[in-house]
Amino acid sequence: MIKDSKARIQKGKILSFVPNGEYYFTKGIKAYHRRDYKKAKKYLQRAMQLEPGEPMITCQLAIVSAELSEFENSNRLLHLILEDLDEEMAECHYFLANNYAHMGFFKDAYHHANLYLELDPNGDFSEDTEDLLELLSLETDGLEDEIYEQDDLIIKQEQARDLLESGYFPKAIELLKDVVEAYPEYWSAYNNLALAYFYLGKAQKAESILDDVLERNPGNLHALCNRLVFAYYQGKTKAVGRLLDSLKKIQPMLIDHQFKLGATFALIGEYESAYFWLKKLYKNGFEGDGPFYYWLSYSAYYTNHENFARSIWKIALERNPDKEGFEPWNVEKPVANGFEDHSGSIFQKLDSDYIEERLFAIFLASVSDKTEEIFSSKRFCQNEKLTSLEKNYVSVVKSGTPSPIKDAQDIAQLLYEKHQPIGTVESGLYLMWFSVFVEMYQSQINLTNKRAWAGAMEYVWYKSGNEKVSQHEIAKRYDISPATIGKYVKLVTKHLN
Repeated sequence: MIKDSKARIQKGKILSFVPNGEYYFTKGIKAYHRRDYKKAKKYLQRAMQLEPGEPMITCQLAIVSAELSEFENSNRLLHLILEDLDEEMAECHYFLANNYAHMGFFKDAYHHANLYLELDPNGDFSEDTEDLLELLSLETDGLEDEIYEQDDLIIKQEQARDLLESGYFPKAIELLKDVVEAYPEYWSAYNNLALAYFYLGKAQKAESILDDVLERNPGNLHALCNRLVFAYYQGKTKAVGRLLDSLKKIQPMLIDHQFKLGATFALIGEYESAYFWLKKLYKNGFEGDGPFYYWLSYSAYYTNHENFARSIWKIALERNPDKEGFEPWNVEKPVANGFEDHSGSIFQKLDSDYIEERLFAIFLASVSDKTEEIFSSKRFCQNEKLTSLEKNYVSVVKSGTPSPIKDAQDIAQLLYEKHQPIGTVESGLYLMWFSVFVEMYQSQINLTNKRAWAGAMEYVWYKSGNEKVSQHEIAKRYDISPATIGKYVKLVTKHLN
């Protein structure tokens, strides 16, 4: 038996079989025609791995994903084809139109359906596309109004996000309150509204909004992520640990959720988890905005992928040039560096419709290393929003002349000694102070006891964020008596309300 086996081995010819992309593509098509979509997806994914640049394989995988109701993934693949593989593959627009129609995004469905007919008027799907357009018109009453509303909603959401990123918290709140009133189940707006209140120092209000969202929409990932961010900034270690454990177990399918999860992890310094999700999005062809590349670069850098971090940072600067100087490897300007070293943020706040934000911007300029450059700039000198109060404030910063405005500046400086650099969270303290100052300035209230005002302001700010701090502790920090701080806390609270 053994000798015979050896003889067969010596005489026989062994042929190796290495399946290629076409082999798995054919098996995927057969499974698709049998309506075995899960198996079809498995074969087509393997085919795409072997031949990642073949648009026909990618397109068929997108079709199967749509059959499985995985419309987000299907759209991602179709956009990948049009943007990177074959921009002339017009049928992708037909499949996109169907997907968007199923998802309820009628504007996008109309756009891609019409684009397909424009690119291939006599194509294989032309009749089906015309039927789709007719169906959309018949079954969607007042579609034009709905499309207009969707556009209005998207525009307002983008405006609100820009306001939040720039530190315009009161203006963001005003806009987002209008949005949630018009769209009572638009959870994204509620979550951004909670962020705006939190950064303004109103943590209790922010928490109540998140509670409302999670009660009406249980498991809302954005609300859970925001709750983690709030706990992190408030130093609630146990809550951070509990929420972090829960969020690390979540495996979101939606691109938006993956980005939110990755950015949240990066924000609190969980860079390994952040890099996992953000790099995954990048590898899948996701083209995000400035914040996506910002956090991807940071998470890459802090997980020892420095070359990749540097290449991604170039894209981050293309999307948002104001981030120059905030490189993760720049030891002089780390991620925690504040608005005072960011001229773009200062000028944005100077353009605010709210006087407390403009006063805050002047204070930021006064403690920056570009004070004279900002105050002498054409953009500052031609700013028509500046009232006599702000102009007098600038004069005081330059001259140091004793006055109630100089007292307000000195109080802000006392706060700055203990709360710097000024990030989004710290901004709430200073905005709160300048809001109180405007009220007291109009009432001609004396500000000479600067340490008392600063201590009271800090105490009220901490309490608004549900921080556990005593008046005795703050009094000791500012070298004043507990009785004095109690008196000034009442004054601050009165004018803040």
